[in-house]
Amino acid sequence: MLKKKNIFKKIFVKICRVFGFEIIDQSNFSIPTMNKPLNAELSTLGKKSINLPLGEVVITRKVRALDIIIRTCTKVNMLTQNKSRLFEKEKIEYTLRTLRSLLKSVNYFSQTNNLIIKFKIVDHDSPKKDLEKINNVFEQYNTKYDLINLDVSKFFEKIQKINEKGEKVSSNQISNMANIHQSLLETKNSEDLIYFVEDDYLHEKISISEMIFSYERISSQLNNELIICPSDYPYLYNNSEATRNFLGNNCHWRSVGESLCTFLTSKAMIDKYWDQILRMCEKEHLPFEKPLHEIYEKELCISPIPSLAIHFTNVNSVFGLSPNVNWGRVWEENNN
Repeated sequence: MLKKKNIFKKIFVKICRVFGFEIIDQSNFSIPTMNKPLNAELSTLGKKSINLPLGEVVITRKVRALDIIIRTCTKVNMLTQNKSRLFEKEKIEYTLRTLRSLLKSVNYFSQTNNLIIKFKIVDHDSPKKDLEKINNVFEQYNTKYDLINLDVSKFFEKIQKINEKGEKVSSNQISNMANIHQSLLETKNSEDLIYFVEDDYLHEKISISEMIFSYERISSQLNNELIICPSDYPYLYNNSEATRNFLGNNCHWRSVGESLCTFLTSKAMIDKYWDQILRMCEKEHLPFEKPLHEIYEKELCISPIPSLAIHFTNVNSVFGLSPNVNWGRVWEENNN
């Protein structure tokens, strides 16, 4: 009798596979149609997003590629502050750990998914020895990257020298604005998603996977492009504001009205708001990201809970270390 039952079960599973249905076997904590346990990765890139117990979302907005554009400047410790960072290391150490965390996260995603992911570094005046260390990290992970040496003079005349507060714009801020401008120009040949990253954000291993799968899921549900801010910043809790909650691949997400300059979005969104985003590269606003925040009034920007990327600044900065995350663990995991 048990043998017949197993035969019928196998036939039923095969029929379900043909029609694209998934079935759950509660008795042994598995999904027979996938040959996977319930706690495994169940979503399929470009096809379906599965989050139990809510079931399946058919993907209509498929991610085709990802460009990761990293802005580096190891000779400047902090752009707008004189305070030391958590662990009080040289800036290059934060840059190297940022790169390792991203490469580990991409490798984790690529183990089970096939997607074109490219790295670009837009660097401003980092010492040669630091650039060699950066290159060694990419060689260690057997990953190619393009290095663009920033020429600030190409953008200097386009930058207003007095900011929105009526103060003189610092040389560090001018180079930062030029770096953002160059990073935007690098998107002209991008195919789909673009992730702009500053060089002091350490990422969780699942971060790239979660952002890509969640982008597909939520944009398919809303039938619209969106912006992903990977950090759960402390300042987002300063005010009690109404928000919208979304279920991603493995994380919860909430709508936010502000971010810093590390974010993921699509080339379509960059092209749509090109002139507005470019304003950040021409004038120092208050806050600096004001042009982005104005876009978020019209387009959805979401942030994860808990954080997927940790901004390693001073421990007291409201723009830095995410709450309810083991900062020491994230730091040590990316030591090598």
